Amino acid sequence: MSNTSKIAWDDTVLPFQLDQSDIRGRVARLDGVLDHVLAQHDYPPLIEALVAEMSLLTALIGQTIALRWKLSLQVRGNGPVRLIATDYYGPTDDGQPARIRAYASYDKDAIDLNGDGYDQIGNGYFAILIDQGKGTQPYQGITPIAGGSLSACAEAYFAQSEQLPTRFALTFGRSTIADEQESWRAGGVMLQHMPKASPLMAKKDAPDGSGEALVTASDLLEDDAAENWTRANVLLDTVEELELIGPSVSPTDLLLRLFHEEEPRVYEAQPVRFGCTCSEERVKQSLSIYSASDIGHMTTDEGLVEADCQFCGAHYEMDPKTVGFEAEGASD
Repeated sequence: MSNTSKIAWDDTVLPFQLDQSDIRGRVARLDGVLDHVLAQHDYPPLIEALVAEMSLLTALIGQTIALRWKLSLQVRGNGPVRLIATDYYGPTDDGQPARIRAYASYDKDAIDLNGDGYDQIGNGYFAILIDQGKGTQPYQGITPIAGGSLSACAEAYFAQSEQLPTRFALTFGRSTIADEQESWRAGGVMLQHMPKASPLMAKKDAPDGSGEALVTASDLLEDDAAENWTRANVLLDTVEELELIGPSVSPTDLLLRLFHEEEPRVYEAQPVRFGCTCSEERVKQSLSIYSASDIGHMTTDEGLVEADCQFCGAHYEMDPKTVGFEAEGASD
């Protein structure tokens, strides 16, 4: 794909509502976020594309939740592509950006670099995890991998685990701007039928995804709601790739092009940035379950315990005496 200019909507998520259809949605545009995420690793192109798609989904989904701390998306499979993981951290204060980080794990020897990345995930599951911080019970929902893309997995998840009809239209890839280096760019629209309650935060009896038959959006709506949902999806089907990623069409103009008869109402846009929360303190916390003997097996010939952040590549070196539950100064 090729672009001609950079626009002010880059790295933002714009919430909207279709008042005539009882549908809410999000429009997302990412560029610098993806460059920062992918610059931390040396992924082959098909892995980069999967991480880009997952990051875009994370930005869209994360903005729909009243989040105090972290939303995580995970896809785990038994194929050469073993894991794709993303984290979305809600803004710490009003006006502050949300933060995204992501990484993938894959078998370098088994992966087909000329094949389709999604097909190489194999059988597994798609999961959404929400952690609102101290004093709260983490939420987790899981569904089997379904459909032909990560966005199809997300749609199946919301229908199966949350009973929320959801639709994604996404595009992503390397972008070129005149006289500038090639970079990643992604754009997408998320539609979701307005929930009667707040399933992501309150639902207690969500299926665990182990059933054979998957629920679809058509199973969840009837009468006028079903007609409104179908009409909005037909309108979204008309969107073009260049409209999704920009640069000449702003998200507000895109909504008017697609849904002007549905009376779209927009809210304040949310900026998104790359961000990692790793620190030496967090590494030590993760190692606090190990004994001095276990830590000894982790110690290098140089007498250090080393750890690397899978998300941002930060490298930590620690004195083995300072880590583990038998560390010097460790509390009871």
